[in-house]
Amino acid sequence: MDSVLLLSLWALAASVSLQTAVQASDACPERLLGNERRRTCPKPCTQDKDCGNKRQCLCDGQCGLSCVTPGRTCPWPLPSGNNFVASLLSPTPSFSALLEVHCDTGYMLPNGLDAAIRRCQGDRQWSDDDPNCTAPTSPQVSCPLPEEVTDTFSIDGSAVAGTTIRYTCLSGELVGNSENLCNIDQTWQYPHPICQRVWCPPPQEVNQGYLVAVQRTEYDVGDAIYYLCKKNHLLDGPNRVTCQPNGTWSAVPYCRARCPIPAERSRVLIGGLKRWPYDVTDSVVPHGESVTFYCKHSRKQCSFPYTQTCFDGRLNPPFCYQEPTWLQYKLFPHRLVSEIEACSLVDLD
Repeated sequence: MDSVLLLSLWALAASVSLQTAVQASDACPERLLGNERRRTCPKPCTQDKDCGNKRQCLCDGQCGLSCVTPGRTCPWPLPSGNNFVASLLSPTPSFSALLEVHCDTGYMLPNGLDAAIRRCQGDRQWSDDDPNCTAPTSPQVSCPLPEEVTDTFSIDGSAVAGTTIRYTCLSGELVGNSENLCNIDQTWQYPHPICQRVWCPPPQEVNQGYLVAVQRTEYDVGDAIYYLCKKNHLLDGPNRVTCQPNGTWSAVPYCRARCPIPAERSRVLIGGLKRWPYDVTDSVVPHGESVTFYCKHSRKQCSFPYTQTCFDGRLNPPFCYQEPTWLQYKLFPHRLVSEIEACSLVDLD
């Protein structure tokens, strides 16, 4: 009778053990192949007898039913750093123990959360990667630049908060602040400036000159006009004048008159040639031309040169020049000051 009872109890225990193993097998996921590259999975099993001494067939997360030693522990405490605090939620850091990782204030895990739960695995390592809490990067904010501003100005710089931009008018004159700061609240420190239209008034007339231009009351920046001089006058300056961005014309030229040569009976040096004034057309030289006269030494029978320049109709003879008389010119042409021997440097000392 006793043997029958013992046999019945043994059968009942075996049935319960088998039912428990089946339930554990149903609750534990199958081993996921490919995770071995991140962790070492213990030996797979279906029941305790598949494992050796001191090991049990227990569920080991993604490794599924595995032969593990429940008493073995995972590393504890975790190394400090990376802006987090770790708290053990189980009495000991042994198999299946839970660990909470909580990031410091203002820091987050790569998944955007500030806390995570890790489990002690059968390979004596905590699940998931080592925690890495970092400060979230704030999205870059900038100040708006309306289309009417970008169409009016050339913008130098960035509109990001905390930075400065510089305005340059594409046309016209800038009125307002040429620089502006983008505040952190995405507003500008100053109102945007404006570009005021710039124009030039009608150009001035030039004495003894002509103005070649379309007659207007206003000329736009960049408009050009031209000047010509009347007969016997030379243009001094550019013949093309433009309206500048500041509303004024570029340098206006002058029409300069030719100069009569103030000598008749003495040769002069013009353009490297020694000539009688009457051999020069109309006995005049243009504005800017240099004329060299000959002066007689006060004590010696020799001459020295003295150069004067024509300026707008005025060419004065040098103080040392003396115009020969008509008799000197007719009777003694070889003795004229322009024909005698030139003084040496010793003579001039």
